[in-house]
Amino acid sequence: MSAIEPTVRPPAAPRERMRAHVYSRTPEPVVFPEAEEVPETNRHLELRTALYLILKRELAQVATLGSDQFVYWDPTPSRKRLAPDAFVRLGVPHRTFRTWKTWLHGAPDLAIEIVSEPDEGEPDWDEKLARYRASGIREVVRFDPDDRARPIRIWDALDGDLVERSADDPDLRACEALGLWWTVVEDPSIGPMLRLSRDQEGRDLLPTPDEAEAQVREANKTLEAEVAALRAELAEAKGKRRPRRRSPG
Repeated sequence: MSAIEPTVRPPAAPRERMRAHVYSRTPEPVVFPEAEEVPETNRHLELRTALYLILKRELAQVATLGSDQFVYWDPTPSRKRLAPDAFVRLGVPHRTFRTWKTWLHGAPDLAIEIVSEPDEGEPDWDEKLARYRASGIREVVRFDPDDRARPIRIWDALDGDLVERSADDPDLRACEALGLWWTVVEDPSIGPMLRLSRDQEGRDLLPTPDEAEAQVREANKTLEAEVAALRAELAEAKGKRRPRRRSPG
C-alpha cells in the first residue's frame, strides 16, 4: 500500500473582520517625537549653525542635511535616537523634514557632534558612541572647541564596529564622506570654529554664506575696475588714431 501524501493547505488569505471586537485596552501607536528641550549655549548655537550653513551651501544640490534633528534607526522603540549637531546624507538633493528615519531614507553618511558645556540632559560620550554604532552612520566627528591639544576626533564604521582614528594618523582630519579636510579656524567672536577645507593645510576653506557674499562683492569690484581700465585704454587708443585736421594754406 502506498503512503498517503499529507495535504498541504495554502495559507488563508486575509479577510475583512466579521464584527467589531471588545479589547482590554486601546492600541499604543509608536510615536517618534520631533523635538526635546535641551539647554544650549549661544556659542554652541553659533558653531553648529555656521557649520550647517557651510555644508548646505556646498552640498545642497547633492545631499540632504540636518541639524539638531532626531535620527531614528529602529522603527519600534522610539527612544533609540540621536540628534547630531549636523549630519549629511549623500545622493539626494536637500529637502526639509521633521525627523530622519534610517529605515526609510538610509543612514546618514556623516554626523558631527560639537561638545558644549554643560551638555545637560545629554548621555555620556560612550553611550552616545553606542548609539552611533547601532545607527549605521559611517563617519562621526567630535569637535571640542575647548580642547586645544586635540579638538577633532573621528570615528569610522568598520566591519560593524565604530573605531576611532589614531592621533598618530597622518590623515586624521580627512573627511572621507565628503572628500574634504577638517580644520580649526580661530573666529574673533566665538573662538575656535570647526571648518572644512579642500586642501589638507586648511588654506582653501569652504566659505560661510557671509564670506561667500564678500567674495562675490570683491570679485565684482575687481571686474568693474578691470572693465573701467579697459574702457580707458580703448578711449586712449581711439584718440591716438584720430586723424589731425590740416589748417588751410
